[in-house]
Amino acid sequence: MKNITDTLIDRIEALKNPTVAGLDPRLEYLPEDLKKCAVTPESASQAILEFNCRIIDEIKDVVPAVKIQSAFYEMYSFYGVRAMEQTAAYAKKNGLIVMADVKRNDIGSTAEAYAAAYLKGDLYDYITVNPYPGYDGIKPFTDVCKADGKGIFVLARMSNPSAAQLQNVVDKDGKPMYIRVGELIAEWGNSTIGKYGYSAVGAVVGATNPDEARSLRKTFKSVFFLVPGYGAQGGNGKGAAASFDENGRGAIVNNSRGIIAAYMTDKYKGLSYYKAAREAALFMQQDLAAALNK
Repeated sequence: MKNITDTLIDRIEALKNPTVAGLDPRLEYLPEDLKKCAVTPESASQAILEFNCRIIDEIKDVVPAVKIQSAFYEMYSFYGVRAMEQTAAYAKKNGLIVMADVKRNDIGSTAEAYAAAYLKGDLYDYITVNPYPGYDGIKPFTDVCKADGKGIFVLARMSNPSAAQLQNVVDKDGKPMYIRVGELIAEWGNSTIGKYGYSAVGAVVGATNPDEARSLRKTFKSVFFLVPGYGAQGGNGKGAAASFDENGRGAIVNNSRGIIAAYMTDKYKGLSYYKAAREAALFMQQDLAAALNK
């Protein structure tokens, strides 16, 4: 059985970079020549696609994966969804692993439909999934993971400040919710563990909460982490390092605005958006390497 997390780790180690670039473009991130063309949902979607492709061209030999946040495409209706799929196809063509950040879930036939929509076919290697429905909602996704060699990242401890309102609630045994979710994630992925000891059922664990991440990493040896929150949300290499194991494996760190909108900052002033994206991705690689002592 193919394990997509083995493939991801192989790619991370080949590039020496546990970074995923978030392709979450908003119109204000686009340079003026593209922005002025984005006047309708169709033209905005086309401008976003061009923006994404130029960035992919520049970072494909630096980062092993891209993460596409569906909300920034769905807002443009059919045209945006088409641009999202075209972005994924272009990334795949250029050798990148593609994650769709869709946070879907439900139960029964609805969960099966979501799993088929995003995990069947060749576009997406991973998607993000909400754990709230429990096993009834997760099983349709893990079934496709096993049958088709795909993966999911289940929300465990997110990077936004108010996540603690639910995710840090303590149960009757004194166990925080994010730990209980971690236990379930490990259980759900137990039959998909690959050669590196990690399963195809991973967890979303924010870089802004290193203490929680450290606790999860220590406890759940087989769960691979997708780590948001680096850069604009306040996370850094040191915080993200808490999600990695003693071999420097076990996690991949997402950076969206810090890469795709890097050209708008003073640090990369004067560079094109795609050249700045490359430089920002290289800087992040160095920052993580320093934090991991690699």
